[in-house]
Amino acid sequence: MGAGGRMNDVTSDGKDVLKRVPTKKTPFEISDLKKAIPLHCYKRDLARSLYYLFGDIAICFTFYQLASSYIPLLPKPLNYIAWPIYWFCQGSSFMGIWSIGHDLGHHAFSEYQWLDDAIGFVVHSSFLTPYFSFKYSHRSHHAHTNSMEYDEVWIPKRKSDTFYSEVLNNPLGNLFMTFVRLLLSFPMYFTFNIHGREYNGFASHFYPNSPIFNDSERKQIWLSDAGMVIAFYTLYRVAAATSATWLFCIYGAPLLVMNAHFIFFTFLHHSHPSLAHYDSREWDWIRGALSTVDRDYGILNHVFHDVTCSHVVHHLISSIPHYHTVEATKAVKPILGDYYKYDDTPILKAFWRETKDCIYVEPDDGAEDSGVYWFRK
Repeated sequence: MGAGGRMNDVTSDGKDVLKRVPTKKTPFEISDLKKAIPLHCYKRDLARSLYYLFGDIAICFTFYQLASSYIPLLPKPLNYIAWPIYWFCQGSSFMGIWSIGHDLGHHAFSEYQWLDDAIGFVVHSSFLTPYFSFKYSHRSHHAHTNSMEYDEVWIPKRKSDTFYSEVLNNPLGNLFMTFVRLLLSFPMYFTFNIHGREYNGFASHFYPNSPIFNDSERKQIWLSDAGMVIAFYTLYRVAAATSATWLFCIYGAPLLVMNAHFIFFTFLHHSHPSLAHYDSREWDWIRGALSTVDRDYGILNHVFHDVTCSHVVHHLISSIPHYHTVEATKAVKPILGDYYKYDDTPILKAFWRETKDCIYVEPDDGAEDSGVYWFRK
């Protein structure tokens, strides 16, 4: 990026957003960060968690009622506008509920693990997400964040992968990858482990014998699959009672929007020119957890329950409920110092920048044996 572009790459407090996060071992421990967070931030309040869940469901139901009752009454030119507006709003509402399901998988909803799993199973199955499968692979992602060998998702490509570093390393290739990511990556990740780490054997979130899981988890993968079968059968019955077109307009298109939201913000969480990846020679858990970025999505921060603007602290202590993560972030920022990355670049601009600047990772010239990798284009 030329000097003219760099002049605008600053946060609202004047910091250079492309300044690299330090890669040397941190002068603080996770215990220091936990002590800095007020004790009430760790409290999982069942009543408050249910308030957010049922509030989101009420919003979702309201959008459904408005769309199903009134959009079909609109004349043709207007309903072509109204449907996409509904799809975006309802898809964003879906993403809010899905984010609470993500909290449930982290046992950040209540003090009762069985209750969190029961509600999470229903919530995620409703959005065609295998609950236990994702819970276990996502746990591994948190345990190995930004490890070149063992992270579970958004594993960066190497320069030797010429399909990415050469064939797609152009504006047309970036547009193609953007389309594929936003439209297909969500189901392809669960089905074929796209963007995931390499395994020996068939890695799929739907396959109980997948190497993603250990033997103690395989029975619950069957349960996740059963939830998916029930969800698909329910959708089939709805389509039979109404029509496939109606089901797509009411549920299918918003689900695609939700999928795009998920890929959009998880890609931006873990792709930034200032953040390093590490191989086994250099990786440690706390530096891996800090190799993520908080961003400002405006009103969508609230809709998505702050998973977008407090993702760093979520990686440090994932059991903090979403309604305390912003306060917890403010508490640890003075300790984190330059190890904390925040970027308030407008998200569409940031997405395009990361799409074209974060093509593959390589060590710096002269530091090939450092074990530290940076994004290149």
